[in-house]
Amino acid sequence: MTSTSHPRHQLDDVIHSPVRLSVVSALSGVDRAEFGEVRDAVEVSDSVLSKQVAALEAAGYVEVTKGRVGRRPRTWLALTREGRAALQAHLEALRALLGHGLG
Repeated sequence: MTSTSHPRHQLDDVIHSPVRLSVVSALSGVDRAEFGEVRDAVEVSDSVLSKQVAALEAAGYVEVTKGRVGRRPRTWLALTREGRAALQAHLEALRALLGHGLG
């Protein structure tokens, strides 16, 4: 018998990826962060971070802003209001899942 009340059904597929979860977690404690800082914190390559950020941006969870510092191009990442809410809901689902037992 299958039930949609199982906590795993509340997990956010976008955030559930380990790298994307790491990115939103890193961004949750700051207003915004430079791409390189997030890359180093999450310990991935530029291309891996870029791909994962694109998925988060498409979901509306991360805002990407490009600009310059002096002559150098920079990219900043920020968690959106929707991203913060999605992370909170995902964490609640994980807690429920961990506490979900047979008895």
